[in-house]
This record gives sequence, C-alpha cells and structure tokens, in this order.
Amino acid sequence: MKLNFQFPTGAVKHWDTWIGAHEFAEIAVAAEANGFDIVSTTDHPFPAQSWLDNGGHHSLDPFVALSFMAAATTRIRLLTFILVAGYRNPYLTAKSVASLDLLSGGRLVAGMGAGYQAQEFEVLGASFDDRGQRFDEALSAMREAWTGDMVDRDGAFFPAHGHRMLPPPAQRPGPPVWIGGNSTAAIRRVAEIADGWLPFEQSAEMSAITSTPQLRSEQLAARIDEIRDRRVAAGRSADFAVCFSPAARRDATETADVLEPWLPELSDAGVTHVPVESKARSMDACLAEIELLGSRLAGVDAAG
Repeated sequence: MKLNFQFPTGAVKHWDTWIGAHEFAEIAVAAEANGFDIVSTTDHPFPAQSWLDNGGHHSLDPFVALSFMAAATTRIRLLTFILVAGYRNPYLTAKSVASLDLLSGGRLVAGMGAGYQAQEFEVLGASFDDRGQRFDEALSAMREAWTGDMVDRDGAFFPAHGHRMLPPPAQRPGPPVWIGGNSTAAIRRVAEIADGWLPFEQSAEMSAITSTPQLRSEQLAARIDEIRDRRVAAGRSADFAVCFSPAARRDATETADVLEPWLPELSDAGVTHVPVESKARSMDACLAEIELLGSRLAGVDAAG
C-alpha cells in the first residue's frame, strides 16, 4: 500500500502560524524521507465565503505549491488532488502539467475532476451546467497537446487548428490522469479514458454538498471490479490506480490507529494508495505527524 500525504488545508487559512523558521518544501522532504509515495495539494482559486463557512477551505495554487515540493525532492510523486478541469482552459492546464512533469523528471500525476462549486465556476467565468461534457473534451484536448505535434481538432469545445505545444511532458504519452469522485460519470471516465480513480468515503452531509454519491468501504471492491471489467471490455488494461480517501479523523494518532489494521483489507479490494492529512496547527507539529504516520503506515502491505 502506498501513502499520499495531502497538504493540510487548515495550514492555508492559518498560514502566518506555519511559516517563519520553516520553508514550505520541508513538508515534501519529510514525506519523502518517511516513506510516502505521493504528496498532493487541492485546487480552490477563489471559493465563496458561504462554502468556507460550511466546512470549505482555501488552497495554494497547485502548480506553484507542487513546484516548490518538486524542487526540494527527488523521488516522491506530485498529485493535483484534485484539479478542477473547468476552472482553466485545457491548453493552459496542459502547459502547466507538461512543464511541471518535465521539470520534476516525470513525477506528476494529474488528478482531475468535474467540480461541484457552482459559485466558484461563476466567479471564474467558467461554464458550470455543461462541465461534464467540457471535462471529457478537455482531457482529449490536453492529450493531443502533449504529443508535441501540430493539433488539428474540431468540436463544440476547444477547437484548435495549426497550434503546437512544446516542450512535451517527460512521461509519454503524458502524465497519468486520475479521476476524482464517486459518481457514475467518474467511474465511466476511469473505465474509458483515464488511468486511475480517486474515490472518497464521506458522510451523508458531505454527499449532499458535493452532489456525489456516498461510497462505503464495503462497496469499494465491487466498484473496482466493475471498472476492471469495463476497461477490459473497452480493450484497455485491467490495471489502474485507486487512491481511496477515508473519512477524516481527529488527529494523526487516530488516523494511524484506524488505518493500520484496515490497509490490508483495502489492498485486497484493489486500493493502491491511501491519502492521509495532518491535523496539526503548526509546521513543527505537522512534521512530527508525518514521521508518526510514516512509521505506523508506510510498511503496511496486503500481508499486514
């Protein structure tokens, strides 16, 4: 089982209590040293206050944050978790993804989703009602741009004629794309066009907020088997990454206590990665929690 350290969202809100004697990239350095496979950041450029008041959070720009992390590390992979497809033109996204993948030596994973924050779409001038269709087209457009060849595409969204993007990403034909969400559409994309899945456990309250179905851990194996079958039927490899996010716990100790005996079961179900997030209120405490989580969880495999 591989671990993903999710950058603490609370650290952005209380940034002044985190950075002083420390540097931001220390988080990635510590995660790499303590056996984590991935470090990740989320994506909320301009959230509405009403969402923030009901459990929402701020974020750093994912490409800027992950670039700092990449420059200070050598092994750990970098995940956008998740990048909302509709917030940016796909050719701008493709350029950012390709640049970071190239400069990091091919360590980027593009975690992407359709998004659910209607107010954030509106303020960014993005189209909300047809975001699903646009997402499918955006993935196709990005992959064409990553070829480095001249792009010649029509369609209702993102036509391009006689344009070319260089340099291409280090990973060929492009960085892996993992799809976030529990919805039928997310499962379809993983089966048909993506390389991994980012499902998450959530409460009924969060399910209502995100407009995404609840997913209980006991449903995971069946969903993963369904995706495998659909990938094979489509002539694709049955293998794909599954980065399952358990519900948040009170602190790192509780997270380790819950996950340590659970990881073998998740591995048997087909989960390949599990994200954990520090609940610390300072950088020193965050670094200590990374060490604790790494020592408790990084060596756990299907055999326990």
